[in-house]
Amino acid sequence: MTVKAMRRAFVTAATVIAVAVSATGCGSPQETATGGGGASTAPVKVGIVHSQTGALASYGKQYIDGFKAGLAYATNGTNKVGDRAIEVTEVDDAGDPAKAVAAVKDLIGKGTKIIAGSTASGVALQVAPLAAQNKVLFISGPAATDAITGVNKYTFRSGRQSYQDVMTAKSFIGDAAGKKVVVFGQDSAFGKSNEAAVKAVIGGAGATVTSVLAPASATEFTPFASQLKAAKPDLLFVAWAGTTAPAMWQTLDQQGILASTTVVTGLDIRASWPTFGAAGAKISFLSHYFDGASDNPAAQAARSAVGGTLDLFNPDGFTAAQMIVRAVQEGGDDVDKMVSALEGYSFDGVKGKLTIRAEDHALLQPMYQATLTGTTAKLEKALTPEEVAPPAAAMKG
Repeated sequence: MTVKAMRRAFVTAATVIAVAVSATGCGSPQETATGGGGASTAPVKVGIVHSQTGALASYGKQYIDGFKAGLAYATNGTNKVGDRAIEVTEVDDAGDPAKAVAAVKDLIGKGTKIIAGSTASGVALQVAPLAAQNKVLFISGPAATDAITGVNKYTFRSGRQSYQDVMTAKSFIGDAAGKKVVVFGQDSAFGKSNEAAVKAVIGGAGATVTSVLAPASATEFTPFASQLKAAKPDLLFVAWAGTTAPAMWQTLDQQGILASTTVVTGLDIRASWPTFGAAGAKISFLSHYFDGASDNPAAQAARSAVGGTLDLFNPDGFTAAQMIVRAVQEGGDDVDKMVSALEGYSFDGVKGKLTIRAEDHALLQPMYQATLTGTTAKLEKALTPEEVAPPAAAMKG
């Protein structure tokens, strides 16, 4: 995820929520959560370090709501694994990598062996090395940068990655050979990750790929729109997130760009949909998730828990909880055993069948094509996990 420059960033007082999770053998966490958890009765400490404030606070809220729903689902509503509880401490990083690092170090110093969250890609890239250095389990959240996949044996992810977004975008244009593609995004970890992914995926299929990257703090977009219009691309891929998105889209529409070329972008949170206005009908949307994209027991449980309507990053939190329950079930307090338990693990999540690829910890998952009419999203096509799977990355450490 990207963030515009933080006006205020601080770490909130840690909020500790004691919930019990279950721990036993194989199958989905929801199916096996009521088994025994071994002799230890000490709580398992879990730190959730994510955006509670800042430009991505809404993403962080969806993540934590999904996480709580996932814990309830994975434990059959008992919140118990033997006699052990999972003690969850939430800390706000406000999207600031330095604050996230400080929070994670503090949690590790207090004996926390499982860290999750990371709303922003820049945060995840700073937290991941700490996981390897301290041999703790790290499950990144909505952060989409491809660099998290395979970064080290202790790092996993519960959301999608940029490569999966771009593979979904590629599905809109058919044969890319000879096409001219321009990436428009923010000059940040998220924007650069998308730029690299478009060059690898669509450029690798024969397209010529260039990019226009705006400062994350930019609020005036006319100069960038002029560059995009002059480029005359066959496909404009827009990678954008955060509070400046409405102004950006309005400018692109006013400058006639949406009417002059095929524009593909990710479908953001529901609150952003009205900002597209009439422009929404001119855009082809790739989607990580929206309410109605899937319908299975996990999605139904999540929908009920969050109040009736799911949003973009509810599945990321839900999946993280399922992964943590699995890790505790199989690993107890042994982090290396937790890692082994997650590698190659397949389970049913909100989006459907999810698989953690053993060799690099990529989360293989469905992705979606969608259209937007007013404030209503419609599923056009569900792509299988195999159709959007990133190439395997060599594990770095």
